[in-house]
Amino acid sequence: MTDKVLQWHPGFCAALQIELQEESGNLEFYPEYELSKKPMRIDTLIVKKMTDSPVRKNIGRIFRKHNLIEYKSPGDYLSINDFYKVYGYACFYQSDTEKVGEIRLEEITITFVCNHYPREMLRILKKERKIVVRKVENGIYWLENEFLPIQIILNHELSSDENRWLNSLRTDIRADQETDRLIRDYKAHKDSKLYQAVMDLVVRANQKAMKEARDMLCDALKELFAEELEEEAKKREQKSERIGERRGERIGELRLSELIHRLLNENRLEDIRRVSEDESYRASMYQKYGL
Repeated sequence: MTDKVLQWHPGFCAALQIELQEESGNLEFYPEYELSKKPMRIDTLIVKKMTDSPVRKNIGRIFRKHNLIEYKSPGDYLSINDFYKVYGYACFYQSDTEKVGEIRLEEITITFVCNHYPREMLRILKKERKIVVRKVENGIYWLENEFLPIQIILNHELSSDENRWLNSLRTDIRADQETDRLIRDYKAHKDSKLYQAVMDLVVRANQKAMKEARDMLCDALKELFAEELEEEAKKREQKSERIGERRGERIGELRLSELIHRLLNENRLEDIRRVSEDESYRASMYQKYGL
């Protein structure tokens, strides 16, 4: 929880899979996919297995067969260099196949996911390539007058109902009703490694906000995790009892050892046998020797 450098990309890949989980039967995810044997990789490659089956989720409606996803963490910005880099990746991905034309360029889409509206990048694209941007819905923008289908997703603008987990990949979350819904959603999927990865990142990225709103969050957590908290309390109680039992056993062992030592000094071998077998006699000897 104290890591200064947060690993946003694994959390993003997990959130992306959560958002598209209803389509999981039709989509294959390849996090940190290496586009070649050389160190050239895209954040996520999504391959649609059934090309004639459209993706219904809002962030995936633009998808075709091969979908390249580039993610920018909250403190990073999308630049014109990023645009051409990923565009180049798409062209390279199309060409790096065993057979000529194995992947058609028209089967490829590009998605940029970021927290900041890339105003300067879009200005340059409009000036140099006549590419214009169209807002499809909150947080989703499509680039038009371009051969490749390209979209920009601003995850902080996404609907917290439709895209709760992508929307949560921020550093400015506030403790409110949405936070409560996020926790409840996590509660329902807490055994999922995908949800664990995103929730861990969200909590670590918003420690200040969580601390400021700790009372409300604690109440919500207590309500949601009542069974777990009760079980944990029982475990602690049982552990304390075991520690107490072991401590009592240890004290008893020390008392008996001291008693036997004194009886040996007095050469009372028969009494040593009796204190080992007779509990009442042992108690009387403890009293006699002040143990």
